[in-house]
Amino acid sequence: MPSANSLTVLAYAAGLIATLVLAAWLTPARWWRRPNLRAAGILAAGTWGLGALLLSLLPASGPVVAATAPPSPSHAGVSYTVFDDLNLRADKGIGAPRIAVAPAGTVVTTTGLRDGDWWQVSARIDGRQVRGWSSSLWLRRAEEAPR
Repeated sequence: MPSANSLTVLAYAAGLIATLVLAAWLTPARWWRRPNLRAAGILAAGTWGLGALLLSLLPASGPVVAATAPPSPSHAGVSYTVFDDLNLRADKGIGAPRIAVAPAGTVVTTTGLRDGDWWQVSARIDGRQVRGWSSSLWLRRAEEAPR
């Protein structure tokens, strides 16, 4: 499937072609004998308008979601201390199902996957290893934790 950028370029290229065809058919030939501001305005407005119309008619491929950053060696394996009860979720976002709650004081370790403020972490909770997503806003580096 073509990328969103290539679809945008194709839509505006088609808009330019359609503008040229319509301008040649609907406007007096004398307007196009030499370049002028009116011709440039018609081409710019027509290309923008028809390109935007074509883009709006393309089927939506679903919501645009930021890609998860690949694991970062500098960010993987870093330990953080939970300073308040922390929800670990099945996926990024507050709408994702909660899979566990890490109590305050629990040490979590990053896997290196992150998407904005959402980080994938692992922790030992109630004797079992749990991996889930959490907001990084609720974490403190292990050495920063209050004693």
